Amino acid sequence: MQWIDAIVQGVLLGGLYALFATGMSLGFGIMRLVNIAHGDFIVLAAYLGLSVMAVSGLHPLVATLVVVPLMALLGYLSQRLLFNRTLGTDITPPLLVTFALSLILQNLLLEIFSADSRRLQSGDLVTTGVDLVGGLKVGVFPVLILVLAVVIIAALQWMFSHTDIGRSFRAASDDREISQLMGLDNAHVYGLAMALAFAIMGLGGVLLGMKTTFDPTLGASQLIFSFEAVIIGGMGSLWGTLAGGMVLGVSQTIGYRIDPGWGLLFGHLSFLAILAIRPQGLFPKTRDN
Repeated sequence: MQWIDAIVQGVLLGGLYALFATGMSLGFGIMRLVNIAHGDFIVLAAYLGLSVMAVSGLHPLVATLVVVPLMALLGYLSQRLLFNRTLGTDITPPLLVTFALSLILQNLLLEIFSADSRRLQSGDLVTTGVDLVGGLKVGVFPVLILVLAVVIIAALQWMFSHTDIGRSFRAASDDREISQLMGLDNAHVYGLAMALAFAIMGLGGVLLGMKTTFDPTLGASQLIFSFEAVIIGGMGSLWGTLAGGMVLGVSQTIGYRIDPGWGLLFGHLSFLAILAIRPQGLFPKTRDN
């Protein structure tokens, strides 16, 4: 039964990883942009939630109504003013620019908030559990995160297939030059895509701050988890990202059950194994993804 419990807890943990990775999947799928500062922006969102709570006294979930729009605006401005200038056939400029952003964000957060660990206090929400059959118990908060991840990915998938902005995203992703000739303003479309990615990262950052402690240096690990979930699922595939997050979460949870020091190792080993066996990921992006 303990292994069934480990799988269940791993699936729930995978919901959080999927939220983190969805923003990266959008950035790569639409703009072919790998954001090295991805994890640091997630941590920034957690600190924004902390600041909003300190000023207003709001519950963290209510604070997302402020944090998510702020992160969306930051994403749009970052893409229009900075990232668009780096896009092209060479992937080196975006990597260098976002690496520099990562260093700047870490040091900025250290200067403002110090290196002390913080947590977004949310009362009984993160400690309340529900008993299932066979002695299994699941937390309400991890279930909420997984539901949010599924709903967001389903909404994004619907948007790509049934809305004008979604079709614009797909057109700009398929061929930026042809889409420009057809009248699309790629700079604006990319800005909207990054705003959407940052909004999801903002939500993920607040949920991370509610789930565990965080500090300015936590971004590197969140970047790694996001990257591994995207690669396991298949670059640019949203449902694949959800599956990749779950595979990573289950692997880590099983590793922790075997030995407390093996959790992260098992996650990295599962990533390496899938990369070796199926380099394109479990569910690589197709025209219908």
